[in-house]
Amino acid sequence: MVTSVLDRPRAGTRLAVAAGSTGMVFVGCSVAVSSLLVGSPLFTVQALRYGIAFGLLFLFARKRLVAPRGAEWLWLSGIAVTGMVIFNVALVYGSRHAEPAVLGVAVASVPVVLAAVGPLLQGARPTARALLAALVVTGGAALVEGLGRSDALGLLWAVTVFACEAGFTLLAVPVLGRHGPWGVSVHTTWIATLMFAAIGVVREGPTAVLRLDRADLVSIGYLAVCVTALAFVLWYTCVDGMGAARAGLLTGIAPVAAAVCGVALGQPVPGPLVWVGIAVVAVGLVLGLRPADPDPGPR
Repeated sequence: MVTSVLDRPRAGTRLAVAAGSTGMVFVGCSVAVSSLLVGSPLFTVQALRYGIAFGLLFLFARKRLVAPRGAEWLWLSGIAVTGMVIFNVALVYGSRHAEPAVLGVAVASVPVVLAAVGPLLQGARPTARALLAALVVTGGAALVEGLGRSDALGLLWAVTVFACEAGFTLLAVPVLGRHGPWGVSVHTTWIATLMFAAIGVVREGPTAVLRLDRADLVSIGYLAVCVTALAFVLWYTCVDGMGAARAGLLTGIAPVAAAVCGVALGQPVPGPLVWVGIAVVAVGLVLGLRPADPDPGPR
């Protein structure tokens, strides 16, 4: 009986790791898909993406939803504004001034912030092992992404991407307890849909959707279903189950998945440095996700 009780947290952790890892694989594979949308009306595309995702999430989660109240509106709106609207804008405009690797390294640096700030939001202290594991994962992800060139404006956009990616997780911590992964995903996607739709009508016109072709619509479908609806719920399930600090380590899987998906789609096999980076990410994950030694208790 004692063994079964002790195994329950570990089983929950394994489920959280599986959820977070799967979500990051979807995100990593989205790199190749997003490249097909270059030249498409950005805000209209994102409005459709989040609108479809909201419809799917609401369909499956409507019985679990509760209305936001008080300061929860600020947290949920903050996620939508930073983690969705500004984040996607920064990626697009940043790519005009910096190579993709620069923006990728910015995203890969997020585990360190989550390891340092995440526990504080949950009433705990950062641990040395979590910080060390985050640094290892970040270093490995940077090797996978490579070091690209950028001008000053590109670096500014990269910092913006970094802050928004961290905000996507950290701003959700205070509301996950009451709304859960499904509620946070539903509320943030409908808020983001309204924001992108409003900006799209003003910047691109109400007929911009007519300029989308079949390839655009297929790409939007993948982003909406896999990278938004599924990945959001999986990621917030992971954060809710194991905390922001340890969940943040799993973001290192995204660049690895991007590299593997690229090969599957016919891109050249990565060089030795990328494989070294993948190995370093694996070391960081093992270091940060292995169960802590049980407390022996009083003798």
